[in-house]
Amino acid sequence: MTDQAEWMEPEDDHILELLAEDDIFEPSHIESEGICRGPDAAYRCRELTKYGLLTRPMTGMYDLTDLGEQYLAGEVDASELTPEE
Repeated sequence: MTDQAEWMEPEDDHILELLAEDDIFEPSHIESEGICRGPDAAYRCRELTKYGLLTRPMTGMYDLTDLGEQYLAGEVDASELTPEE
């Protein structure tokens, strides 16, 4: 991974790493792993989705994108990403 972007929170890397382990994940699972509270995890997942690092195949479920995998591999600088409207 590269340094986090200004828009990112410290738990974002942990969320992305966790989602890399499974195909689709819910914010409640992030809470059960002790990363952050469920509502905070849901908000962070929505933010990561805006920047293309996650996708939301259905309400409340998230999956790591190819871009997210590239970020975790250190191939993408998150500070260069712009949010999708």
